Amino acid sequence: MTVTYVHWGEDKVKLHWNGETPLPPNGVVTSVHGFCFYQNQLLIVDLKKRGWDFPGGHLEKGESPAACLAREVMEEGCVKGESQFIGSLTVDHRENRNWNNHRSYPEVGYQLFYHMEINEIFPFEARHESANRRFIDPAHVKVYYKDWNAVYQVILDAALKLEEKK
Repeated sequence: MTVTYVHWGEDKVKLHWNGETPLPPNGVVTSVHGFCFYQNQLLIVDLKKRGWDFPGGHLEKGESPAACLAREVMEEGCVKGESQFIGSLTVDHRENRNWNNHRSYPEVGYQLFYHMEINEIFPFEARHESANRRFIDPAHVKVYYKDWNAVYQVILDAALKLEEKK
């Protein structure tokens, strides 16, 4: 399993890739993300507050992770497709000296990751949080994603294995 530490603002956070384990309960799932492909090109979105990223976001009340992903990729990238669960990422704040229990996230939460094969592309409309979308060679993701790390690479590699099987 791959582990890395990242700094999100002032917070030191431990990320641990769990791979394809059972889904954690929705109460500790903080977000859902997708590595979305069209003709072997990876979809990235330019988020107005973060820059280039892969599509994803937070679960709405009563929403399944797969439905969340479908909604987020449509809002951020104006695409639809078929998704398959890749695995979960533990987001662990137990070593974060800035942690307090008044945050909206659990001290130990999970991000879920999916592979999506895009089958519909709609005209891009920057109506939500993304300003642009781009389809890129997955090997060039580090050029766009400013905080790329070893854990994200392992997740992308898992998505690419599914992409090769199609």
